[in-house]
Amino acid sequence: MDASTKEVYKPLILSASDEVSNSVIQELKNDTTLLIHDEIRSQVGDLIKLRNPQKKYPPLELDEAITDFFGSQSISDFGNWVYYPWRHCLVHMLPEEEFVTVRTVRNKYVITEEEQRELAGKKIGIIGLSVGQSVALTLALERGCGELRLADFDTLELSNLNRIRTGVHNLGVKKSVIAAREIAEIDPYLNVVLYSEGVQDDNIHDFFTKGGDLDLLIEECDSLEVKIKSRIKAKKLGIPVLMDTSDRGMIDIERFDREPERPILHGLLREFGDESGLVAEISNQYPEILMALLDFNKLSSGAQQSIQEIGKTITSWPQLASSVILGGGACGYYSRMILLGKEIHSDRYYVDLEKIANFSHGS
Repeated sequence: MDASTKEVYKPLILSASDEVSNSVIQELKNDTTLLIHDEIRSQVGDLIKLRNPQKKYPPLELDEAITDFFGSQSISDFGNWVYYPWRHCLVHMLPEEEFVTVRTVRNKYVITEEEQRELAGKKIGIIGLSVGQSVALTLALERGCGELRLADFDTLELSNLNRIRTGVHNLGVKKSVIAAREIAEIDPYLNVVLYSEGVQDDNIHDFFTKGGDLDLLIEECDSLEVKIKSRIKAKKLGIPVLMDTSDRGMIDIERFDREPERPILHGLLREFGDESGLVAEISNQYPEILMALLDFNKLSSGAQQSIQEIGKTITSWPQLASSVILGGGACGYYSRMILLGKEIHSDRYYVDLEKIANFSHGS
């Protein structure tokens, strides 16, 4: 990958009807190495069918309706052309409103139009993009928000490819950039803001508030310090927090928006002192704080064994793709419920597939 595009994650959206943008489009098209993908007629066909749901269009009739849609306008001058620098690819797309309408039509009534509009005004922050990548992609696919803020300082390593959806060509690329690019390729109009240095003391306030306060934090990082500091910040601002542990399908929910005095992490760290002093205790009592936070006795037997092997036969906490993807789906669901004002209470919720299978077998 060219060094000049290694950190680029935002596509260039060019209006086909704008004179300045059109000159850029033509300049790009003059490059014989450019990949051009123009399926605007099929997108318009989807739009026509969406607007006439009771009508069945035979292929020839639909083709005529598409031609009538454009009328005397040049097809190349309709909609937007989106340039993806990291792929050196130019794609012809519907304008934003029509694009979003068509792309989310299969959400309808499971997510109502009113709910979809409400979600479009929401901002979600995700810290940690190993597990968090699955969450981010689920939210992007459903368009469960209007803005995603993604924070992770790490780059992709080969051992990450057991659970992070990407290819070997992205080894060495920032995880935040990888996630943002995949989202942009699904929906170039969804606003994504990156914190590729991770969340630190000098940017945590911006992460939570710049451009408007977050409506929800999804915390998926490995750092105990960031886990604690991000919750203290969320509590101060009245922002709910979700965390997927990728073990026993457990989703941790803290409704600081409804319970401003609620202790962070359900009070599991009370024995280590006041919340304001917890970070200072990490270096002295790291194993004890970690075990308390995880509620060790409620972990799966595999997770318990893994923790005991860290630093002996393995270097870090194992995470499986099946668990990470399950967590992405669960976080997507609970995010939507919380952001739409449903009665989701602070707690730890389990979708324990092993327990379900054993129960089914026994019955």
